[in-house]
Formats: sequence, structure tokens, C-alpha cells
Amino acid sequence: MRIALGIEYDGRPFSGWQRQPHASSVQQVLETALSGVAAEPVSVVAAGRTDRGVHALAQVVHFDTTAHRPLTAWIRGSNALLPPEVAVLWAREVPETFHARFSAHFRSYDYFLLNHPVRPALMQGLWGWHHQPLILETMRQGASRLLGEHDFSAFRAAECQAKTPVKCLHEVRIDQQGQRFRFFFKADAVLHHMVRNMVGAPVAVGAGRHEPEWIARLLSSRDRTCAAPTFSPEGLYLKEVGYAPEWNLPVVPVRWPVVFAVNGDIDEDTHQDLWAHPTR
Repeated sequence: MRIALGIEYDGRPFSGWQRQPHASSVQQVLETALSGVAAEPVSVVAAGRTDRGVHALAQVVHFDTTAHRPLTAWIRGSNALLPPEVAVLWAREVPETFHARFSAHFRSYDYFLLNHPVRPALMQGLWGWHHQPLILETMRQGASRLLGEHDFSAFRAAECQAKTPVKCLHEVRIDQQGQRFRFFFKADAVLHHMVRNMVGAPVAVGAGRHEPEWIARLLSSRDRTCAAPTFSPEGLYLKEVGYAPEWNLPVVPVRWPVVFAVNGDIDEDTHQDLWAHPTR
């Protein structure tokens, strides 16, 4: 049978999603836990690979097994064997035609950025950081050039193995509350480092190093060497993977990690703004 799982994880202790021979990965610890529950080797396929230090609020995976277990066993049994930074949120039996990666029709990401002269300590690894003042409106103007279907070669890592650099960015939003910025991206699929580079480009514009139209020229150039440096993985979250209703996958509310308010400017009237002050 084929089982789909929803996973959340803190990316800080891991070298990334993908199994590696000499480093700990999310895939490795998940496969080890599932193999323990199944009493047989289990290999998982993920909706998307995440880099070292990148978090996931709603990663989706699937695996095939001959072991017959209650769905609750795949959740509770796996969580008993997983490190505390990884948790299985739900399990669902799916048809063999379901594929966690190829059946997905969009992925969305959030990036949370602290804009402050001094680097964070308590939020280290959960928020990104930029020390120069940023201008929201110019970042929005620049980021809007990314919308639509483009060749994103200027936003992909040199080691990217995707068959084509052409992707479609359905939505981009940048919001600000005080010294905190939230970047939101929704795309059919993304290239290696594409999201981190889509954060770095508007930040370069917002800091005054380029005008907004530079991002359009960067896209047209298809030249990674002309782009801003790849932004840090801290603060990046795989937020949602979208599937057609026919797969009948659970819809689980996002469980944000605990993030501390800056300068005490979050009060009871604004604590429901989850991007500004995510809480469990």
C-alpha cells in the first residue's frame, strides 16, 4: 500500500532534507523511524527538498510498504522514534497513482526577516536578519517583476538538477510590521535556492543597492552571477503543498514555531497576526 504523511520539522540540526552519506538529514531520520514501525526498510519521496537550516510546516511525503498498520501507528509510532525536531502530523492511505512530488500543483513558502542593526539571539535560526534599513514599497515594486512564468536561471543554484529553469510564480507578497518583514511566495515548483534568491533580490532593492526594475533585467539576463548573494536559510519555511481535492488529503492548520516579539511591540490586540508573532 502507499501511505502519505504530513511532516513538520525544525531544519536547524539537519544538513537538509535529502539523505547524505556523512551528515544527518530529515529524510534519514524519518526513514529510520518509519522502518522501525514497518519492521522493513522504508524509503520516502518528498514534495520538495529543503536546504540546510530550512524549516517545514507542512512537508508531504509518500512511501510504499507491505506492512499493515493502523494510520495512528504511522503517526504515534514514528513520532516515538523521531528526534524532537521532526514530527508526523497526519497519515493517509492513498492510491498508487499519488506522488508527493509530481501530484503537487503548488508550493508556498514564508520567509521571516528581522530588519535591525543588531543580529538576533533568541530568534537565531528561526528568523533571517538584515542590518541595513529596508524600504517596503521599493521591495514590493521589485518583487512584482517576479510574478508569472519565467526562466529563473538567474535565481537557481549552480548545482541545481531541475530539468528546466522555467517556473511559474503565482503569488508574491511582502508585508511589514515594525522591524519584521514577511515574504510570501507561491509557485508551481521551485529551483534549488530559488526562494532564498527571490528574498535576496528585493532586499537588495529595499536597501537601495538597485532600483526595482533591476529585478526584471536580472530575470531577462538569466545570469546568476549578476544577482544578489543567496540569502541565508534561517527564516525560511515550506508552508504548504497544494494537491487536487481528489486525493482527499487532510487540511491541518499551520503550527507556527515560537518566535519572540521584538522590542515588546506585540500586544494582546495584535498577537493573532501569526506572521508577526507566530505561536503554537
